[in-house]
Amino acid sequence: MAAKSGAYRAEREEPAKRGAARARPVETSASDLDRLIHERARLAIVSALAVNTSLAFNELKQLVRATDGNLSVHARKLEDAGYITCTKSFAGRLPKTEYRLSAAGRRALEKYLNHMEALIQATREG
Repeated sequence: MAAKSGAYRAEREEPAKRGAARARPVETSASDLDRLIHERARLAIVSALAVNTSLAFNELKQLVRATDGNLSVHARKLEDAGYITCTKSFAGRLPKTEYRLSAAGRRALEKYLNHMEALIQATREG
């Protein structure tokens, strides 16, 4: 019985040893992702603004399929981080809120996308 368990243990350890020999260090890991952008709603906001010069609140809300409150909260977090800018004005008596992606936001999105591409590449090669 002891020989059997020893053989079993050797079989279980062998694939791990082979995998370890092949494994290459990956410069990026999922834990290093920009958590501010990685959240689904915020990634949608930043992505929508990356392909549009600017978007009004209702246009952005429709694109990202968010409620007024949800969009406001996520946009505020991105604005506080300096990733987007928010301009408020009035068209007659109606308030108008317009969002733009800032230079810092564009750099953060580019870095995030490069990070994701590196993770995808490492997964495919792994």
